[in-house]
Amino acid sequence: MRENRVRSIWESGGVVLNGWLHVPSSYAAEVMAHAGWDSLTIDLQHGPPDVGSVIPMLQAISTTDVVPFARVNWNDPGTIMKLLDAGCYGVICPMIEGREDAEAFVGACRYPPDGYRSYGPFRANLYGGPDYASGANETVVTMAMIETQEALADLDGILAVPGLDAVFVGPSDLGQALGYGPGMDREEPEMVEAIGRIVGSAREKGLGAGIFTGSTEYAGRMIEAGFNFVNVSSDARLMADAASDAVAALSGRRPPS
Repeated sequence: MRENRVRSIWESGGVVLNGWLHVPSSYAAEVMAHAGWDSLTIDLQHGPPDVGSVIPMLQAISTTDVVPFARVNWNDPGTIMKLLDAGCYGVICPMIEGREDAEAFVGACRYPPDGYRSYGPFRANLYGGPDYASGANETVVTMAMIETQEALADLDGILAVPGLDAVFVGPSDLGQALGYGPGMDREEPEMVEAIGRIVGSAREKGLGAGIFTGSTEYAGRMIEAGFNFVNVSSDARLMADAASDAVAALSGRRPPS
């Protein structure tokens, strides 16, 4: 079975650099895949991609050794299983608020006896190999998003769920939950404390810890804080920022009209 390089990087003590895909385009996914990311996450929760646009995006990513992930729109077993059957090697699940939520999420990602995932890897067999089913439980990465007060209150219960591989901080929703509003690269003392508690508890228990950031500077600080799955911005934002920078650099050099 094809290895999951995210697991390999973690096992060697490294940090996974993850890219975020909001643009529902196979070409955009291919461009991002050739940029050097370790993994790419297709966002079905707060991005335009839907299940129908995922297959061509996964096919584009598969032209490289980048690991394909997806963030699902909710803790819905049907969607989770369909994306895994399509060949996603990792799933990030939002709004995990307690141990029961985490157990349901992990169970949807694991074949029996470890879970209740239904069999039908229509494309995963092509991506992962004909022995996919026999190794999927040990290969697919499960990441639970921690982004509510309820999740913080039951963090130990979430982290104790067998088969959960990592947690992922959603800074905007966590900021809203704690009364600070949405946003990335948080500096509020209460947010800094909560983020530190999440990464510290996860790493202490041998689990991975991921976070969404808006800048390379803040991402570097999060790596120093112990995060080993770090996302910087998104394809749409990176494109918009680069386009704005190009226009700004040249706008003052145009002759008056």
